[in-house]
Amino acid sequence: MRPEIIHVHAAEPEPSLVNYVADRIRLGSVVGIPTDTFYGLAVDPYNLHAVERIYEIKERARNKPLSLLIESVDQAEELTNSLPDEFYLLAEKFWPGPLTIVTRAAPRMPLKVTANSGNVAVRMPDSPVALAVVRALKCPVTATSANLAGAVECTTAADVMRQMGERVQLLVDGGPTPRSVPTTIVRLTDNGRWSLLREGAIPLSKIEDLLGDQ
Repeated sequence: MRPEIIHVHAAEPEPSLVNYVADRIRLGSVVGIPTDTFYGLAVDPYNLHAVERIYEIKERARNKPLSLLIESVDQAEELTNSLPDEFYLLAEKFWPGPLTIVTRAAPRMPLKVTANSGNVAVRMPDSPVALAVVRALKCPVTATSANLAGAVECTTAADVMRQMGERVQLLVDGGPTPRSVPTTIVRLTDNGRWSLLREGAIPLSKIEDLLGDQ
């Protein structure tokens, strides 16, 4: 069955449509949504059946954790454990934006989301649509890109349709995404050390300017 497609305003998403999307996620649907980098697959991270569907849909290895979209630093604090000072420096400088921060997960985080790593990856996107959905849901959503494992990431809803087809139940068309490069991923440790896991939209030099050398 083809997914339901709804069109939303990219800069000012309609509240009624946002609430509908949030309700569908709450009921366990896998929803394609636009972010500030690529389209992503959004589910409730506490719905383990929906999380499992993400891995099945993407044909993704079970040892790869899923990143989460959040709408505030306060929400990040609920998902993590003893955030280091570097987390707040990064969040203040680069959020909302294309930076994913990996840090220790709170005990309540499902092991399926963290891939038994003990870590959680969080990001506040610079995307009115994605932020509105998270706020309406009052819960983070998964942020893994809406593409098959090893395939090119999708920057339009049409791209998602071509790749994912019937694998998603709902597709939110918010127009093309503003970037075609992935997020930068930084991992933080309890002792204040950091490492670059992936250089993306934010160059390594800007991270080093803020935190110093790795």
